[in-house]
Amino acid sequence: MGNSVDKYYLNKLDDVIDSREIHNGMNKKTNNPKKDKYVQSVKEKFEDRSQTGIKKYNTTLERNDLNFLDWLAHLQEELMDATLYVERLKTSYVEENTKNSKGNTK
Repeated sequence: MGNSVDKYYLNKLDDVIDSREIHNGMNKKTNNPKKDKYVQSVKEKFEDRSQTGIKKYNTTLERNDLNFLDWLAHLQEELMDATLYVERLKTSYVEENTKNSKGNTK
């Protein structure tokens, strides 16, 4: 992902963290606000992904050379890839469970 989208989502994640910290209170051991380890993990992945994209494409999402339809085409391609990943995982899951259930009936 590019820089501007990364910043947007990281800011949104910070808002989520802030609201959770208020809800959860303070960490009694460190006297710091509690942090959700899963949110922290996703934030790190966003930052890593951003840096990978910057190194690979030498640009960020702040680029101005694409129009609205270009951005939609990029999004569509990413979603098509995601659909393929889901299909691959579903098929593997079914195959593995079919294999296991046949092996358990013997």
